Amino acid sequence: MADVPTSVTLTTGYSLPTVGFGVYQLEPSLCAGAVANALKTGYRHIDSAQYYENEAEVGEGVRSSGIPREQVFITSKVINTLVGYDDTLKSVEESVKKLGFDYYDLFLVHAPHGGREARIAKYKALLEAKKRGLVRTVGVSNFSEKHIKEIVEAGLEKPAVNQIELHPWCQQRPIVSYCQSTGIVVQAYSPLVRGKDAGEGKGIQNAVVRNIADKHGKSPAQVLIRWSLQKGLVPLPKATSPRRIEENLEVYDFALDAGDVVAIDALDEGARGAVTWNPVGEA
Repeated sequence: MADVPTSVTLTTGYSLPTVGFGVYQLEPSLCAGAVANALKTGYRHIDSAQYYENEAEVGEGVRSSGIPREQVFITSKVINTLVGYDDTLKSVEESVKKLGFDYYDLFLVHAPHGGREARIAKYKALLEAKKRGLVRTVGVSNFSEKHIKEIVEAGLEKPAVNQIELHPWCQQRPIVSYCQSTGIVVQAYSPLVRGKDAGEGKGIQNAVVRNIADKHGKSPAQVLIRWSLQKGLVPLPKATSPRRIEENLEVYDFALDAGDVVAIDALDEGARGAVTWNPVGEA
């Protein structure tokens, strides 16, 4: 069996669980309960953002779960409408207050919007938040190699994480290769390609994926998550039903064989396979 780790060590020395629970578009009324259920099921990694408007509910879910804060890895991201250093730093302070704990494990620049100057200003603000103990690790989201090199060339600490849209139909191989070769962990959002795109032969409705799932006695969602893991990625599936939440974590007890991986790899459509905003190519 192709072994995959249940956690990876970031450049800051902290441990990141390799399957996270995403809360994008989870309404506040559902978010706290879903987070608590996920943690009780065994998740120890929650992915949120300022834009999602549910940071407070994430904190509520952690508290109601009974799981100690130090055992949970929590991420948020700087909203794209912020462009300056001061506003970014203030927003992180507000996010920490909303969470109801003393710190975030990871904070990301959500997207490369605004040009180089804005990107660097936001990133510097996150590094200052790290210095103040509000954030333990700093990273980016939707950044290309060019965007990351801007940070390195500015003499700043290299991002520990780059979170991008990533699934078999949008594999983003150049940026994945660059990150993995330089020690940057790649997190995969939208790993299941659910919703409207399922009707386009993508995600859990895809025949290739379903056939592989049948072969292993697993669900199509589990196959997609397992594919991410075997590619060295950290997938962030989202679910609300207790059974789906549990199912998405039951991915460490089987392995895709070489033929399975080749078949799924062949589904790649490049940039046109993206099903979200995917601003990696932004100037």
